[in-house]
Amino acid sequence: MRKTNHPKEQPPEDALFRYQVLSQVLVRKHQGLTNPDAIEAVANSFHVTPAGQTRTVSKRSIYRWMADYKENDFAGLLPAPRKQIEPSALSLELLEFFKEQKEADPRASIPELIRRAKALCLVPQDKDIDRTTVWRNLIRMEVSTKRCKQIKQQTKKRFAYPHRMDMILCDGKHFRAGITRKRRVALFYLDDATRMILGVKVGTAESAQSFLQGLYKVISTYGKMSAIFLDNGPGFIASDSTDVLRKLGILFIHGTVAYPEGHGKIERFNQTAQEQILRLLDKNPEVDPSCSALDLRISHYLSNQYIHTLHEGLNKETPWSRFHNDKRALRFFENQHKIREAFILHETRRVSPDNVIPFKSTDYEIPPGHAGEVITIRRNVLDGRLSILHHEQIVTLSPVDLHVNAREKRARDKKAEEQKQLPKSSAQISFDKQVKPIIDHDGGFSAQTKENQL
Repeated sequence: MRKTNHPKEQPPEDALFRYQVLSQVLVRKHQGLTNPDAIEAVANSFHVTPAGQTRTVSKRSIYRWMADYKENDFAGLLPAPRKQIEPSALSLELLEFFKEQKEADPRASIPELIRRAKALCLVPQDKDIDRTTVWRNLIRMEVSTKRCKQIKQQTKKRFAYPHRMDMILCDGKHFRAGITRKRRVALFYLDDATRMILGVKVGTAESAQSFLQGLYKVISTYGKMSAIFLDNGPGFIASDSTDVLRKLGILFIHGTVAYPEGHGKIERFNQTAQEQILRLLDKNPEVDPSCSALDLRISHYLSNQYIHTLHEGLNKETPWSRFHNDKRALRFFENQHKIREAFILHETRRVSPDNVIPFKSTDYEIPPGHAGEVITIRRNVLDGRLSILHHEQIVTLSPVDLHVNAREKRARDKKAEEQKQLPKSSAQISFDKQVKPIIDHDGGFSAQTKENQL
């Protein structure tokens, strides 16, 4: 069993990308494909990383990730620590063997070359050879070690799910609103089987926060979906979106460019929304361009007009009736707290000596007592608030207010005040002997004082 660490902070992007790829395999298996066919289809597709780069993944890697995921769940996808192997000098005979094998079989990996050398007894079986050393020597000998690129034939097929909440399509539609022509984007959440619009979220851009806010509203109202189909927008490929979908147990697929077979239904709805409401918001003096006001206006159109309109793709049935007449029961989460916990991500920061941590170019003040410590921050992706666990209580953090701190009185040092009284010095003892008080502990005159008076 492979040992992996379990960090409290947000998982690395490599693990989230692997989960993204496996989600596409599991979605295709849910559609009825066999495991080899599903992996073949995903291996023939292009995948977008959280950084926006396009990648391909080999079938061998997918099989390995699938086995690790079945054995250890998401922990199996975390990067495993590399085994430290002491580099050793390689003989000229062995280097020539590696060169001949690599030139004859360019697709052979370096670990495979090492295994071949051991099989031919060129290297003892119990001897470890650093593959980085082999790679560097091949580069010096001007042997190409790059992977042979193959032309990927992408599989593009139309699909349709039989029941509600099997697949949700999400896409953003840009538009302008108000007399000032403010730029806005509406994220629509459409049920694939029933064409029911489950929600809309209006924002200033296709950000991860806007997408997750709309997702939270959908699952709070209609429960959990099996999978969600997204494009390659910046808010959909962000690590925050991938991590939240993983914690909710929702599979997801990133559609490729010019793929109407998969995204055609939501694109067709975007045209309808553009014709019936969005184009009428531009330069309209009666329209409030704020996101909340537009959210209310578009939601009213969806709930009172669109979902009650006869749909040609549903055999002249309305999306509302098709959705509510589906015999499959909605699947709600156990409680609201479990949903909100999925939208809280964790990161670590080191506290400065003056109890401050930086986060995205902003300094936040930490309660006293954590100076110099590495603490775990709870980040709510729905509202962007930060909090920490302080004395078994969740405390919300606020940005540092330098002007308030400049006028605020400094706290006293309680330890100094509680310090025990020191013993009397020699000077104090001598003074007490020669200059005694004239009254005793009860407040009366002492006996020696009375004798002196007589």
